[in-house]
Amino acid sequence: MEPSRLIVLLSCLLAAIAAVSPAFAQALVVGGKDFTEQLLVAEMTSQLLRAKGYSVDTRTGFATSGIRREQEAGLVDVYWEYTGTSLVTFNHVVEKLGPREAYDKVKELDAKRGLVWLSPSKVNNTYALAMRKGDATVKGIASISDLAAKVRHGETSKLACNTEFYIRPDGLMPLQRAYGFEFENVIRMDRERVYDALRTSSDFDVGLVFSTDGRIAAFDLVVLRDDREFFPSYLLTPVVRKGILDRHPDLATNLNALSVKLDSATMASLNAMADLHKKAVGEVASSFLESSGLI
Repeated sequence: MEPSRLIVLLSCLLAAIAAVSPAFAQALVVGGKDFTEQLLVAEMTSQLLRAKGYSVDTRTGFATSGIRREQEAGLVDVYWEYTGTSLVTFNHVVEKLGPREAYDKVKELDAKRGLVWLSPSKVNNTYALAMRKGDATVKGIASISDLAAKVRHGETSKLACNTEFYIRPDGLMPLQRAYGFEFENVIRMDRERVYDALRTSSDFDVGLVFSTDGRIAAFDLVVLRDDREFFPSYLLTPVVRKGILDRHPDLATNLNALSVKLDSATMASLNAMADLHKKAVGEVASSFLESSGLI
C-alpha cells in the first residue's frame, strides 16, 4: 500500500474513534478551590466523568477569584460554585434574595459570560459564626443577635476568621454593621486553623466556620443562628462553560445526577471523613460514587 494512502486510512480511523468516544477528545478540565469540600466535589466529578468515558484533567487549589478567572478564560471547563459567591462577589448583587431567586439570578447573569449553571444540589455551605457549645450555653447565646447584644453591653468577644471573610463584600464589616456591634479583636488565620483554634484556645470566643464542615459537630461547637438572614444562600452547583456543554450535552445529565445526591448532611459527613478520619479525598469520593450507584 502506498504511504500516502496508508496515512489517509489511519487519519480516518482515528477520526472515527474520536467521534464515538469522548475519551479520545481533548481532556475536560475539572477545577476546584483550596478546601476539603471543593477537593471532594472536584474529585467526585472527575471520577464520574472518567467512568463515563471522558478524559479528565483535574486542577485544584484555586482561590475563589482565581478559579473564576480561569473558567472565564476557558482554562477550566467545569467546577462547583456557590450561588451566594457568584451573586455577591462576581455579580455584585446586594439585594437580599431567597435560595431559588439567588440561583435564578446567577444563572441569568452568568449566562452572559458563557457559563451555564446546572441543577443546584441541596448543599448550602454558607458562612456561619460558631462558639464552643458550653460557652454559648452559659452565656445564653443562640443567635448572632444574642452575641451582638452581649458585646454592646460590654462583654468582650474575639473572632478567629480567614482573610477572605475579613475583606469580602458579604463578610465581616457588613456583618457587624447589619447586627450593630463590633468584635473587640479579630485574628486572621488560615480557614483550616480556625476550628482547632476555637476548640483548644480560650483566646477566641467565636470562629468563622462553614456550615457543612464535619468538625462543627465533632468539636462540640454550635452555630449561631443568623436571625437577620445576613448571609445569602450558598447552594453548591456545577457550572460549565457553554461551549463545552454544547459539544458534550450529556455532561448536564451526568453532573445533575451527582448534584441530586448531595445535601448538607451528606456533605458534612464526607468532609468529616477527610478532615477528621484522614481518609484520602480520592477514597472518599469513590466510596460515595459507588454507594450512590453513580459508578
